[in-house]
Amino acid sequence: MMAVQIGLTGWGDHDSLYIPGTKAKDRLGQYAKYFPVVEVDSSFYAIQSRERFAKWVAETPSSLHFMIKAYQGMTGHQRGEAAAAAALNDTGQMFAAFRESIEPVMEAGRLTAVLFQYPPWFDCTQDNVRLLRETKLRMGSIRCALEFRHQSWFMPEFRARTLAFMEREGWIHSVCDEPQAGIGSVPTVLHATDQELTLVRLHGRNVSGWNQSGAPNWREVRYLYRYNSTELREWAEHIKELQQQSKHICIIFNNNSGGDAADNAKELMDLLGLNCPDGEGPYFVRNEPEPPAVEQLELF
Repeated sequence: MMAVQIGLTGWGDHDSLYIPGTKAKDRLGQYAKYFPVVEVDSSFYAIQSRERFAKWVAETPSSLHFMIKAYQGMTGHQRGEAAAAAALNDTGQMFAAFRESIEPVMEAGRLTAVLFQYPPWFDCTQDNVRLLRETKLRMGSIRCALEFRHQSWFMPEFRARTLAFMEREGWIHSVCDEPQAGIGSVPTVLHATDQELTLVRLHGRNVSGWNQSGAPNWREVRYLYRYNSTELREWAEHIKELQQQSKHICIIFNNNSGGDAADNAKELMDLLGLNCPDGEGPYFVRNEPEPPAVEQLELF
């Protein structure tokens, strides 16, 4: 049985979902009336407390699941003084603290996966392949999704081996839609590496703003994009293709800068025939075909 779920990155930036004056503490509960999954991105900037995750679980219905973004120290995003300070800390302790923090979500059976999004300078090298193996081992049995930002992983000479590596090591593929803006962006690769789950993240297609990470307003610019109906219809077809490879498809809209993510998510729901008769709870679609066997290839 297959299912498709659609959600957004975070729950604080989507004003169109909430009645004016809704307090920040009440927004997650309101969010859960519209979407069955949410990406927690605050965990990227700091390892959240176990108590905070427990609170989010307690205050939301069991229909809401969490895609949790791995802490930036675990994915090598820190540079300069921050990286030097992180190097002094024990990597094992950092991973242990992160795993402990998300235990309430796992215990409630509401963790979709942990997302490891690597930075644009994380290229396809033997050292980085080894690092990915070590990372997966550190996460144990926790389901982990992998997203690249360096084009080398999907260049013709490495693409098949990259996907085979992900299949063999148990990484869930995070399929991206993002601006094609040079080496620091990846193409859309419609290939599932896990028969149970595939993640799709839609970042928008703002080519001019994608590589402006040094600009003071880059957070407002990078994900400033509204998908048009033609683009969303194309993605509806892509989702159907991925459904033939993976039982569960989780789609996250990350084009938050202009408040477009929620509207685009709702439109894609309509295109896919996702609905909820009572207007609340999870949106999903199910069908029956069995996924094909995934061929295991030799890696690197």
